[in-house]
Amino acid sequence: MYVPPAFRLEELPEIHAAMRAARLPSLVTATAERLMATPLPLLLAPEEGPFGTLYGHLARANPQWRTPPLGEAMVLFGGPEAYVTPNWYASKAEHHKVVPTWNYVAVHAHGQAEFFEDPARLHDVVARLTARHEGGRATPWQLADAPEAFVRAQLRGIVGLRLPIARLEGKRKMSQNRDAADRAGVAAGLAASPDPADRAVAPLIPR
Repeated sequence: MYVPPAFRLEELPEIHAAMRAARLPSLVTATAERLMATPLPLLLAPEEGPFGTLYGHLARANPQWRTPPLGEAMVLFGGPEAYVTPNWYASKAEHHKVVPTWNYVAVHAHGQAEFFEDPARLHDVVARLTARHEGGRATPWQLADAPEAFVRAQLRGIVGLRLPIARLEGKRKMSQNRDAADRAGVAAGLAASPDPADRAVAPLIPR
């Protein structure tokens, strides 16, 4: 990922926060056959290794886990994003030397993908993923709510993923390269958009 210095995320807690906020990243591997990618909900264990470790699971029928990768795997985490029209820039009225762009947050995590089939480890990963995504609900569902034999059968249909992160690239492009007047125009334009995704980006523009 091309990351100009003005847009680089350098603090590990900030990068980890962006990764946690991306609910469905994609695992990408290069193989002798082709590029392979799978969207996966993942857990981040920040205490494991210098950059943390990712956990998740794939369907056993998914050929990606059986196909030997060439080198490291990459996990793509997307964040808030929005189109920026030149009409929002105050500088447009001055010289018209402006063009459209896109604001976004993205993180790329690199590391060797490890797959496992141990039922106890799979149960732990699924339980932790469930707890994460059910935690904010009024009546959270948990694995214990389903019959034990049913859960065991479901676990036989998946394969676990462990990916110790060897390298991280983080980017937060939010009009930092524009002057204060242009940034204010972008923030106001996004805030007034009918698209909720645009409105979510508005408060991320530096003032």
